[in-house]
Amino acid sequence: MRNYTMLSLVKRYVSTSTWLIFATVLALVCANSPLKEWYFGLWQHEVSLSFGNFNFFSHNGHSFTFAQLINDFLMAIFFLSVGLEIKREIMAGELSSWRKAILPIIGACGGMLVPVIIFRLACPNDADMLRGCAIPMATDIAFSLGVLAVFGKRVPLGLKIFLATLAVADDLGGIVVIALFYTSSIDVMFLAISAACIVTMVLGNYFHVRSKVFYLVCGTILWYAMLNSGIHATIAGVISAFCIPASLSHGTGYYIERIRRNIGEFPIIEVTDKKHTVVLDSDQRQLLKSIESASDHLISPLQKLEDDLSEFINYIIIPLFAFANAGVDVSGFALADVISGVSLAVILGLVVGKFVGVLSFSWLFIKLKVASLPSGADWRSFASVCMLCGIGFTVSMFIADLSYSPLGADGAALLDEAKLGILCGTVLAAALGYLLLNKYLPTEAQHDDHH
Repeated sequence: MRNYTMLSLVKRYVSTSTWLIFATVLALVCANSPLKEWYFGLWQHEVSLSFGNFNFFSHNGHSFTFAQLINDFLMAIFFLSVGLEIKREIMAGELSSWRKAILPIIGACGGMLVPVIIFRLACPNDADMLRGCAIPMATDIAFSLGVLAVFGKRVPLGLKIFLATLAVADDLGGIVVIALFYTSSIDVMFLAISAACIVTMVLGNYFHVRSKVFYLVCGTILWYAMLNSGIHATIAGVISAFCIPASLSHGTGYYIERIRRNIGEFPIIEVTDKKHTVVLDSDQRQLLKSIESASDHLISPLQKLEDDLSEFINYIIIPLFAFANAGVDVSGFALADVISGVSLAVILGLVVGKFVGVLSFSWLFIKLKVASLPSGADWRSFASVCMLCGIGFTVSMFIADLSYSPLGADGAALLDEAKLGILCGTVLAAALGYLLLNKYLPTEAQHDDHH
């Protein structure tokens, strides 16, 4: 069952990777064509949601731009989805036991620590530039699993689960970094409102409040309070996710019995031909509603919300984020700009740092017999998947924006360098990972038990 849960996550992100690539290419085309003025101007349009003098989409008295709406509000919904995935995996998935979680967690730790070290070593000793040392920490789950999916059933199940679980653990590390190091001055009043929202959701969980609306309303208020408290607002999405119940108010047997009882009472209506009209009376409709309600209660609020959000996240938010953030005008860049400064530091962090960090930490703990290689994998195929961990995009782009946007005009050039480094590093890691996998994966399909 746990393998099946993780595989469903893999399949969902594989389909997302196509849209992510399309949005990235489209952004680059727009940023380097006659459409560039329209493209860059689009994200500066102001957005507001006003009730009298109160503007929900505002910060420090200024209305959001379209770019801020995407990066601060829509990405909070993305991190809500990430938080739901992490909580599910901790409670009933690949992070639920030490034996299952140890290797991807250790790999993720190495894959976060070594890239930061390499960034700091490769980057000039400039305080503004060094703000971005966390950029190469993240593995993009959609892109990396998309590359792995090219090889179909040649990929052992253990490697698929390792990469997906590592990317989830990576996201958790990125969230911690954002919370600790990208916090501005604290507003005590809004921090107190944030705390009150969290306590309300925790109490709702304790008293078995099952309504998704309750948690979404509290989470929305929490987002606004955190936005103005100084803590980055996207963290509200993760906190809200961890407050949403993952349990059922009754056991599954209770609802199954209710469904069976209602089905038993529902009359069998014979249809003699396709034009036969069937009209249900109020009692029959009530029985169907009871069956539907019981079926809904068999899914926890956490999983129901995760399912409800998945298409919106994968086909709207992530591609829109890529389209808004991946557009870099490369006309002002020379080759020397790519192989120096922030751009080079990000490329080395992703391609070298992620590979060395994930592989070395994993190797050490496997040799110490604390962990073991994923099922069906050997060291060569495992190392090939470690190279895919250098595919950084969504969270890397997000951290780059957090790092350099506050610097104003001075940070704009650094942000473009960082984005260019992310794009080049991602493409290079994907290409190297593909070549290694093609060489070292088994030539025949793997027949793992997916259940």
